[in-house]
Amino acid sequence: MRLALLAALGGAAGSVARYLMVSAAAGIFGPGFPWGTFGVNVLGSFAIGALMAAIALHWGGSSTLRVLLVTGFLGGFTTFSAFSYELMQLLQRQAFGAAAGYAVGSVGLSLAATFAGYAAIQAVSA
Repeated sequence: MRLALLAALGGAAGSVARYLMVSAAAGIFGPGFPWGTFGVNVLGSFAIGALMAAIALHWGGSSTLRVLLVTGFLGGFTTFSAFSYELMQLLQRQAFGAAAGYAVGSVGLSLAATFAGYAAIQAVSA
């Protein structure tokens, strides 16, 4: 039960952080492209790589930190369901170039960011 509460606490904090970042991006860049969700997913991917490496290499594989930060916070922060819906909207508007860039960029950059986050922690741990 304690781990479930930690996941809930982390998820609440991650959801608030996502809301603030998406809102800020919409205010800065406007509503034409979902920059906030795009940024959240790339940043969250870097963070999951870095956190999983730090947990494994420095914090003894702590399930408590993994549940709080990865399952909870990053689970609430990143949002591929919103990504899917926004991609559908771009396709419905026949913004095919933007849709392709969003899909390829989100997946490609998020995967690259995950590797970069993990490698960054490995590099400073050596």
